[in-house]
Amino acid sequence: MKILALGIGNVVCADEGVGVHLCRTIEKNYKFTSKEHTLTFVDGGTLAERLIPIIVEYDYVIIFDCVSADDGKIGDVYFFDFDNVPNAINWSGSAHEVEMLQTLMMMDMVGDRPTTKIVGIIPEVISDTTLYMSKPVIEGSVLMEKTFIKHLDELGFECEKISNFDIQDVAQSACERDEI
Repeated sequence: MKILALGIGNVVCADEGVGVHLCRTIEKNYKFTSKEHTLTFVDGGTLAERLIPIIVEYDYVIIFDCVSADDGKIGDVYFFDFDNVPNAINWSGSAHEVEMLQTLMMMDMVGDRPTTKIVGIIPEVISDTTLYMSKPVIEGSVLMEKTFIKHLDELGFECEKISNFDIQDVAQSACERDEI
């Protein structure tokens, strides 16, 4: 099975970028192996429907993103199947969440959305232009990471820690140009 780990968010808007930052952090910190599956990490930014050609190439997608939830607190983490979204999730936290929701729904309409899991967190700051995330979101990202790794274990992946990058350090380097 081809699995996609997809980070969603605006990396220059504080907690809004946690999905991308976490995706990049996990990719830097771990090596995942499986005899049955492949795993690819992609920074989806705020591309939404422009990600469709990428997403359709996979059998299974795990999305890291911000979520909004009735009665939820900043830093709360949710893990759910897109086919069974908890009633508390309301998708109103930011513009890109709605766009990603609409993208997944459009893919449903034509029958090409792969199995989709969401690992989401309630953000605190989403409108400030900064690379610094709030403390509750940084702390919650640890649970997001553990949830993702546990799920990959359930899918049959072996996980090896190879580095120890911090999510805030990865966030601060988000706008740096990669060496060519």
